[in-house]
Amino acid sequence: MADKIKFALALLLLVAGIVGFYLLSEQAMILRVLAVIAGFGLSAAVAWQTEPGRQFFDFAKEAANEAKKVVWPTQKETLQTTGLVFAFVFIMAVFLWLTDKSLEWVLYELVLGWRK
Repeated sequence: MADKIKFALALLLLVAGIVGFYLLSEQAMILRVLAVIAGFGLSAAVAWQTEPGRQFFDFAKEAANEAKKVVWPTQKETLQTTGLVFAFVFIMAVFLWLTDKSLEWVLYELVLGWRK
């Protein structure tokens, strides 16, 4: 139950930051943006104190660690793969164009007898 109350408080702080942005419409933009940032920061701090919040932050940390382990392709591999994709797309475009023109010829010339 305490986690639900903390989470509701976190949402209220986030909404308060956004509402503060609009209530401070006569103030400098930096103050308005700081209101949103403060609301977001306080909301995150309160959410971090809940069990689901801790689980989320642990998950985010593990995801960042996993992203560091990814072996990204080299520039050569990327260019080769991109070249293969473009070649395949070009070949498929020619194939579909030939198929379309063949079906057009069969339908209009042979079946219907229409001459262009």
